[in-house]
Amino acid sequence: MTPTRITLCLLAASLGGWAAPLDDALARLDKAAAGFRGMTAQIRKISYTALVKETSEESGRIVLYRPKPKDLRMLVEFDQPSPRAVAFQGNKIQLYYPKLMTVQEYDLGKQGGLIDQFLLLGFGTPVRELRRAYSIRYVGEEKLNGVSADRLELTPLSEEAAHHVKSVEIWVSHSDGMVIQQKVNQPSRDYVLVAYSSIQVNPALKRAQVRLNLPKGVKKETPQR
Repeated sequence: MTPTRITLCLLAASLGGWAAPLDDALARLDKAAAGFRGMTAQIRKISYTALVKETSEESGRIVLYRPKPKDLRMLVEFDQPSPRAVAFQGNKIQLYYPKLMTVQEYDLGKQGGLIDQFLLLGFGTPVRELRRAYSIRYVGEEKLNGVSADRLELTPLSEEAAHHVKSVEIWVSHSDGMVIQQKVNQPSRDYVLVAYSSIQVNPALKRAQVRLNLPKGVKKETPQR
């Protein structure tokens, strides 16, 4: 066998070795997506700002509810280090600050889809849709808090999406195909890392559980106007 042929065989074997784990990870992800209707979990969010080299961290609880395939609703209630809540539905997002008794409302317009595409990536999204929007690379196997997971890197295919996000990394659990961690890398080298724990898949949820429960007298602001 010539040196060139040996090199090609080794390359093919190497590529095949990565393809199988990627296919397995995507199959698990697809299976979990097929029956996904919602979840609750504890959440830890780490934000890094490259310009000033600063990291901030928040923790709390998240509820995701998907009554229909294209209808994803979210409520995140952070309790540390300072209480605040974020509610998302359709193209609208609300930010509630209890200490200020203020809620800010934003209409995301066409950008609303970016919430679903990036921050909520992997929860009920079929693999065929992922392949239409991203190139997918298998990074390797890792353990997060004792849970074995496959780490995948997704790079946006569209120029519009790439303007906002350089890549998204997701960690897919070996046991049930759920995403247990996400990292959104921005072109500025900023990133947001979100880790999930105590995950409950498809609990009995109602629409009220993903809406803000605002007290009387709360001040409403619409900064876009």
